[in-house]
Amino acid sequence: MRRFVQAFVPDALPSGLPAEVADALGSAPDRYNIAKRKPAAVIFDRGDGLRVEDFDWGLVPRWSKLPETRYTTVTARLERAPSSRIFKRPWESTRCVVPMTGYYKWDRGAKPARPYFIQPESGEVLFAAGLWDHWDKDEPELYSFAILTHRNPAIPPPLVPDGPLFMPAAKVAEWIRGPSAPAGFLLRMSQPALEAYPVSRRIRSPDVDDYTLLEPAAAVDPEEAGTPEDGLLDDDIWDDEDE
Repeated sequence: MRRFVQAFVPDALPSGLPAEVADALGSAPDRYNIAKRKPAAVIFDRGDGLRVEDFDWGLVPRWSKLPETRYTTVTARLERAPSSRIFKRPWESTRCVVPMTGYYKWDRGAKPARPYFIQPESGEVLFAAGLWDHWDKDEPELYSFAILTHRNPAIPPPLVPDGPLFMPAAKVAEWIRGPSAPAGFLLRMSQPALEAYPVSRRIRSPDVDDYTLLEPAAAVDPEEAGTPEDGLLDDDIWDDEDE
């Protein structure tokens, strides 16, 4: 997982969310190609109640000397996060939820590699478990986040069944405030039915951000023909959760 979408219809937000959170999501800007180091709306709690703010995608730990990391931290494996140097403290104390309309995932078995858009069959908002941290060694300070990933059989073929873990709106506050057994809390959660369809490889450019990225692409566009690596960074295709 390297890109996702946030485009919320206020009337379609679930009733299980606090009113102020639903209002904030309903007024958030539409983003159709959120990439590494780009802002996204995140639900979190500093200790004064749930709120929504824009954080950068790609967690930078507070102990980092610079507001960046040489590692790819947009995702964190569920089984490794509790003992990871980067994710251990956020796992213990600063959890968040990342709402999304859906996300993009590459089918690397296709030649050339092909991106798909994954969304819930119900059309409802997805709430992905995440972690956040606050870097403040210099100005400007930085709030950033990672999305937790694990095996997820709800992801349809031909895609590898591995990706974010989702929860219903009614469980958002419980995850953020800290269940006694976080991993078990997520693994016991029923995952929503998902569907996927191929989309244009235009998503490879983080500068392209409009609703046309969600249009189905039944066949490879001749202008997109070539090897999977043409004009792409490894992070654009090869998901670490697929390894």
